[in-house]
Amino acid sequence: MRLILASASPRRCELLGQIGVSPDAVDPADCDETPRKGELPPCYAQRVSAEKAALVAARHPSALVLAGDTVVAAGRRILPKAETESEARQCLELLSGRRHRVLSAISLIDADGKARHRLSVNVVTFKRLERIEIDAYIASEEWHGKAGGYAIQGRAAGLIRAIQGSHSAIMGLPLYETRALLKAAGYPLD
Repeated sequence: MRLILASASPRRCELLGQIGVSPDAVDPADCDETPRKGELPPCYAQRVSAEKAALVAARHPSALVLAGDTVVAAGRRILPKAETESEARQCLELLSGRRHRVLSAISLIDADGKARHRLSVNVVTFKRLERIEIDAYIASEEWHGKAGGYAIQGRAAGLIRAIQGSHSAIMGLPLYETRALLKAAGYPLD
């Protein structure tokens, strides 16, 4: 049973390794990740995850295809995957001293084309960030390409007061849910 990871994220590969899974191939999906007008964060994360899985499954019809999408949401607002210092700074200023949600959706399509989906909803609370802390984090460049402008597995961990939920989901792949989907699809684990 071949497993294809529909993600270019080295972090997702590392996380899979924590549960003893090594994908047979990595084939990133290239899809439009623009939120639709009025789309709420949970719906957005699930839609993008499902679209990524479907695109890659079409290229690998006899394999299991695992895809995911992680969204940082402040209220109903979907924060971007920061590509510029300005975007990262805006995200961090918005998240400073407040709680926000990190939604991690995963989709698994099996060899028969059956799709399974899960959504992990987590809450992260940042300390009130001082300007010097934001400047130092921006200088680290860890924020580049990260949802909400931060990576919990790096320096940002020292700026986070509390999390509720799955640490692996906040990193980009909810391992409990991923393991459950793989087992349900008959993937050999343990």
